[in-house]
Amino acid sequence: MATTTPTTSHFSATSHCYHSGSGSSVSRLIDFGSKWRTKQQLFFTNSRRVVRKRSVSVSIKIVSSSEPKQKLIDPLTNEEVKPAEWTERNPVTEVPGILSPSTPDASSIASSIKYHAEFTPLFSPERFELPKAYFATAQSVRDALIINWNSTYEYYERLNVKQAYYLSMEFLQGRALLNAIGNLELTGAYAEALTKLGHNLENVACQEPDAALGNGGLGRLASCFLDSLATLNYPAWGYGLRYKYGLFKQLITKDGQEEVAEDWLEMGNPWEMVRNDVSYPIKFYGKIVSGSDGKRHWIGGEDIKAVACDVPIPGYKTKTTINLRLWSTKAPSEDLDLHAFNAGDHTKAYEVLSNAQKICYILYPGDDSPEGKILRLKQQYTLCSASLQDIISCFERRSGSNIKWEEFPEKVAVQMNDTHPTLCIPELMRILIDLKGLSWKEAWNITQRTLAYTNHTVLPEALEKWSLELMQKLLPRHVEIIELVDEELIRTIVSEYGTEDSNLLEKKLKEMRILENVDLPSAFAELIVKPKESFVGVTSEELEKSELVDNSEGETKLVDNSEEETKAADDPEEEMDLVDEIDKSKIKASQKKEKVVAEPPPKAPKMVRMANLCVVGGHAVNGVAEIHSEIVKDEVFNAFYTLWPDKFQNKTNGVTPRRWICFCNPSLSKIITDWTGTDDWVLNTEKLAELRKWKALKKKLVFWNCHSPHVLKLQNSSDYHYARHISADLSVAEIADPLKIKDSTSFIIMFKNFIPSKSLGPFSDNEDLHVKWRAAKKSNKMKVVAFLKQKTGYSVSSDAMFDIQVKRIHEYKRQLLNILGIVHRYKKMKEMTAEERKSKYVPRVCIFGGKAFATYVQAKRIVKFITDVGAKINHDPEIGDLLKVVFVPDYNVSVAELLIPASELSQHIRPWNLGLLKLSLFYLKVEQPLLIQAVQTSAYSLGLKLIRLSRQLTTAGMEASGTSNMKFAMNGCVQIGTLDGANVEIREEVGEDNFFLFGAKAHEIVGLRKERADGKFVLHPSFEEVKDFVRSGVFGSYNYDQLMDSLEGNEGYGRADYFLVGKDFPSYIECQEEVDKAYQDQTHLRLVAEMD
Repeated sequence: MATTTPTTSHFSATSHCYHSGSGSSVSRLIDFGSKWRTKQQLFFTNSRRVVRKRSVSVSIKIVSSSEPKQKLIDPLTNEEVKPAEWTERNPVTEVPGILSPSTPDASSIASSIKYHAEFTPLFSPERFELPKAYFATAQSVRDALIINWNSTYEYYERLNVKQAYYLSMEFLQGRALLNAIGNLELTGAYAEALTKLGHNLENVACQEPDAALGNGGLGRLASCFLDSLATLNYPAWGYGLRYKYGLFKQLITKDGQEEVAEDWLEMGNPWEMVRNDVSYPIKFYGKIVSGSDGKRHWIGGEDIKAVACDVPIPGYKTKTTINLRLWSTKAPSEDLDLHAFNAGDHTKAYEVLSNAQKICYILYPGDDSPEGKILRLKQQYTLCSASLQDIISCFERRSGSNIKWEEFPEKVAVQMNDTHPTLCIPELMRILIDLKGLSWKEAWNITQRTLAYTNHTVLPEALEKWSLELMQKLLPRHVEIIELVDEELIRTIVSEYGTEDSNLLEKKLKEMRILENVDLPSAFAELIVKPKESFVGVTSEELEKSELVDNSEGETKLVDNSEEETKAADDPEEEMDLVDEIDKSKIKASQKKEKVVAEPPPKAPKMVRMANLCVVGGHAVNGVAEIHSEIVKDEVFNAFYTLWPDKFQNKTNGVTPRRWICFCNPSLSKIITDWTGTDDWVLNTEKLAELRKWKALKKKLVFWNCHSPHVLKLQNSSDYHYARHISADLSVAEIADPLKIKDSTSFIIMFKNFIPSKSLGPFSDNEDLHVKWRAAKKSNKMKVVAFLKQKTGYSVSSDAMFDIQVKRIHEYKRQLLNILGIVHRYKKMKEMTAEERKSKYVPRVCIFGGKAFATYVQAKRIVKFITDVGAKINHDPEIGDLLKVVFVPDYNVSVAELLIPASELSQHIRPWNLGLLKLSLFYLKVEQPLLIQAVQTSAYSLGLKLIRLSRQLTTAGMEASGTSNMKFAMNGCVQIGTLDGANVEIREEVGEDNFFLFGAKAHEIVGLRKERADGKFVLHPSFEEVKDFVRSGVFGSYNYDQLMDSLEGNEGYGRADYFLVGKDFPSYIECQEEVDKAYQDQTHLRLVAEMD
């Protein structure tokens, strides 16, 4: 067989690491029979050897502070090297028409943009309008990324160390242009270059559509992970699917939410590079046969292939650029049935190609139909199979001729983001056993040591399950493997709990098994003796022994007359008559009996519990917030936690500070940098912990101008006034001998040794800072005002408080509670005079955003309700600017980047509050390897004590973590919310006085629902008033009875207020009143002037 030939540039735009010759010898991971051998034998992956800073044996956690650093040895020189040295070791040759690897200036960037506008055109040459300017600019930036990309992996090719692979169904990236040039530190240069070319950078950037690869926090979290992994110089790849039409584009009409297909790829995507030489076979359906060698072979069925598409992910202030590999699906061209096409049956002719391509059409296709379920399972398997084949191919290539499979977990760490990639477990087992010849024991050991699972769910009933029948049909070999894993688990459970207590054993098996409602394997069938199946029914004989009697209370009772019949039968004189009567009616009674016998209850469907498989098949399970991780251990997976406590960890989520403060709020970032004296906080947020030094510093600071004449020369300097302000009320300390201060320079040096930054003290009285802050805030708000006018037609005042809730629309996220609170506010306003309204209420603009899943009817009703309430209030002349309600259509990352910096409760600068300081940059703790490390609570905010309002109103105990609250917090937001998800840790960090808390706590929820079911709960009158107000038709003709009915009753599906809106409503209203009071009471807002 022929050998492959590497080229010099693995990620070059014009060449790849491996090219195919005739009969190339890259090992194929799936044997699909002769059909595929003749159709497509060349399935290659790009070479990508990468390096980690620190080594870990088997954990997905790549690094921890307690682990020793691994020495990286350059195999060419046998010298220890550092990641920062790779550019020196790997000089990049300049390429004509491409940006120089050295920092380019505006002129060279302008030349590069013009080059791409002319020679890589996607538009006609006559004009250089905004769309064309965007594509040419993006291609220019991509040149710089490719240079770094190639150099990164050419360097990593020399070092065979462990690499992390993050598998996620979603990557909610947002726009790439500003993030890329920001990470490259070229924002200013590109802005200047585009100005020379007649365009504005911001306008050009707005031409980029958001990549439609995700929907909510799951996908945004994954994208933040990749950003910080690149920034920290850790080798990692992301794997996902390239959705052509995304989830959907949301339109808001008079009927509420409408969905249309996303068009983000309509004009092409300048950031992606299709790797036509990197494709892998994927099989569905078929059957399993045993070969003469004893191996199991998966043959027949439906064959497609997954093709790689790579997107570069640049790090901040580093040359490291990692990769997001997305898979698209297709079938070979010869699968187009030309005979059917020419016969006019075009649908049939294209069927095979269409079935392959549609796998990557839509994110989360509706699964109410069997076809929808099949499509979703195909998506999940495609992601797992293609990614693992790629990872294994890389491992084999790096290993050369000496492949040691036992070392696979020492080189590979796969993190499964939620249960969507669960099929990685049976797929890795299948490849290792069926194709690589490993034993079950060897393969299982490797699989468990390689894979880890992040759980995002708090409700056991919400964990993902798949029909066993469907999976057997679609993935027959994987079901065989899952059955064997389930049997291994049963053996472990029996070994742990024994067989003496059959009830306990049965309980554990029912709770922990991977296969639900499936009989025990034959080897364990005798462990639990089940009674014969029976059912309760009423036969004709029983009916004849009973009669319906109406009692005095109007109830109907079934009265048993069998005792009377028994007495009659016992009477000798009547016995023969009774027997004769029975004999005469035997056949008739038998027929009647068959007609009225109740049918036995249907058997529960056999299911595969994916989360249980994740726990069993991986070496680590992590929750995403402190409270969530406790729920995971105590409720969701308690039986597994009891069995394997060391598997379970907490890794509170985080978000990247580059996108979510530095780039989306440059005005605030500049203020932070100016007043801390450095921009190091963007990369090393621990530096903000120096703010803790203030309290100790106050006790030691000396006011030097009383003792040194040289200091008098500085009296007109800002340093001097800063020192004077913070030390005027302090006695002379002993930290320095003033006589040693020889001149002004030495004073400044000594001064700065004791005062880390201009970060405390004079802020509350510094008018220059106030002016800058107000200008930044006003600018951000004016952008939102213009945006809302453009998108919704509503005009809002920039002087009002911006109150924002933006997240996926779901009942448990309780947008319904928010809008009912607004309805209550509006109702009370209407009952007041104009003067009373102005004196009591703070002007607010209440902004909503988020998508309701296309088949989630109740969530779509909530969207409709919000828009109807807004339409009524926004046109009410009596209310005016006191209250506005706006629903932003098609909420995405770019919209969030606009709204978050502008959200506020007060525009007034107030004294520093240590609690708020902690809050604002509390979530910059995301800078941890693999970004699922523990919270670094030493990070402090640099925020000016400007209260902003964001909401996390979820029912306590139902939000795993939440990341939108983190983004608001990074921009100085006070939280209004329940003790749910990461809110618990925020409140602990910032202090109770700095968190607007309301609602029930997680441990109270079960009792409250039981109280409701027992009919003991009494709704607050104000809540009943609001529901009646809605039903009165004040918000239009739409019938909201079904929405309001969900909040009523004590039990029943879709009723009984499962998410406790009514229970938390009074507390929520009181909390909002406190917000108004805090805003109006400016004296009260000086929360902590002295940092005790």
